[in-house]
Amino acid sequence: MRRHQRGGTILGLILGLLVGVGAALAVAVYVTNVPVPFVNKAGVKGEAKDKAEAQRNQNWDPNSPLYGKNPARAPAAVAPAAQGVVVPEPPRTVADNATPPVEAKPAKPEVVLPDASKPADKPADKTQVAKLDPKAGQGADPLGDLAKARSADGTDGFQYFVQAGAFRTQSDGDAQRAKLAMMGWEARVSEREVNGRTVYRVRVGPFNKRDDADGLKGKLDGAGVDAQIVRVQR
Repeated sequence: MRRHQRGGTILGLILGLLVGVGAALAVAVYVTNVPVPFVNKAGVKGEAKDKAEAQRNQNWDPNSPLYGKNPARAPAAVAPAAQGVVVPEPPRTVADNATPPVEAKPAKPEVVLPDASKPADKPADKTQVAKLDPKAGQGADPLGDLAKARSADGTDGFQYFVQAGAFRTQSDGDAQRAKLAMMGWEARVSEREVNGRTVYRVRVGPFNKRDDADGLKGKLDGAGVDAQIVRVQR
């Protein structure tokens, strides 16, 4: 009877051990094959982060801090030049041998005279002035004497030009000069800055006498050319 009980106890222990080992193996296989959700999520996030970092490094521009709030479009990557193809060198913004700016010389004062064809006010009669003021003719007049001396030889201290127009472009000025040349008058195109803008003046002259300039102006007016007389101090 006791032997039978001992044999049943040993058999029960062996069966219990086998069942325990089988359960442990089943749990180990289940844990190995079934994915853990937290581990997989962390792995997916890590892969996405690595891809984003790689993309950011690929499109990184070292000059992006210099663009400010409104960054300009980054220049496209330059593809390697094909064999036998010459890549042109980008143009330089500053010339290697830049010429120094030329100082502009102050221009002489110019006076545009009114049209001589219009009637001017008649000067007062000298005899009437003498009657009104007997002392008027007694004093010396050095400026008047100088003007009389200059008028005796036909000069008055000025040069006269007949200006046949002022244009915004050099080509328009050259066209006007060619037109005057076809009419028989030699003109020059001069460049000058007026109110911050460059104009090209077409002029004929200089003339030492106002009468000569008036005569040419009358001819240009008759030919349909709008002209005016400009006086320049010698």
